Amino acid sequence: MSDKKIRVLDLLDLDLKDRNALDLRCIAGRRGLSREITVSDINRPGLALSGFFDSFAYERVQLFGRGEFAYLQKLKEEGKFNTIEQLFSYSIPCMVFTHGLYPDETFLSEAERTDCPILQTDLESTEFSMRLLRIFFQLFAPKKTVHGVLVEVCGIGILLTGDSGVGKSETALELVERGHRLVADDIVELSCVNGNSIIGRGANKLISHHMEIRGLGIINVSQLYGIGAVREHKEVQLVVKLESWDQNKIYDRLGTDAHTQDLLGVKIPYIELPVKPGRNLPIILEAAAMNERLKSMGYHSAREFNQNVLKWIESGEAQSAYYGNEDYY
Repeated sequence: MSDKKIRVLDLLDLDLKDRNALDLRCIAGRRGLSREITVSDINRPGLALSGFFDSFAYERVQLFGRGEFAYLQKLKEEGKFNTIEQLFSYSIPCMVFTHGLYPDETFLSEAERTDCPILQTDLESTEFSMRLLRIFFQLFAPKKTVHGVLVEVCGIGILLTGDSGVGKSETALELVERGHRLVADDIVELSCVNGNSIIGRGANKLISHHMEIRGLGIINVSQLYGIGAVREHKEVQLVVKLESWDQNKIYDRLGTDAHTQDLLGVKIPYIELPVKPGRNLPIILEAAAMNERLKSMGYHSAREFNQNVLKWIESGEAQSAYYGNEDYY
């Protein structure tokens, strides 16, 4: 049972298009549209229609396909209305009929009496199930908002964090200028999907592709650089913290140790990038993104360098180079 919930009315109000559209419409039980969905799953009520209600998952959305619809027709012909009455005695959030199927008046009358929403879609059962579960994964996924900038660099989603004024937006703007894409600036909403992926998007869809550049003001990246310079969401695959250069701090110079940051229970690769005049941060971030792609393919540059150095020392060539140099005598 999830501690999150949505109303049935929210499913009808979702602005979904193309392959995500549910094409739902309410055909009965409108007074129950405020009922809450608390479980991100679907149930096919075949056993319940046969009269077996043990372990009936009534708290889920009930899906009626051609098989369930045919069984309803059989119950009507046999006059077994008690099973339908028992079905509606449970607090079901809503029932959905796929393939454009339309239940009989007896079924709809019972839905009106119990205020149980009856929804209809022209989609096939399998397709509707996949779309609805995909939407449930997004709606019920754990979420949090962070202060930062999310950009896509060389196909890698990089979340830039750091203190205000350190240069996150300016760095992201330079990356956009170099052909990469902005996902969100300032406030990034993170959601955990499938328990192992962190998806980032703008907390506010209307302003997520706007950037605040100190001394310049607010700019619209999609208008200035074209629609190809932005995207709606992206998986976070690397977290980069920008911080002012501290001469007393020891920064990682080899990269042999893997550092991660926990985001909603998922470990994301993490690096600290010191900022000071003269450092070309966009180029460094491009290199970091491509290096992360190499790591995902099984190639780790720093570890290979370390192994090569060890092999060189073990081979004796290092000692020969050291003791064979006349400068050391």
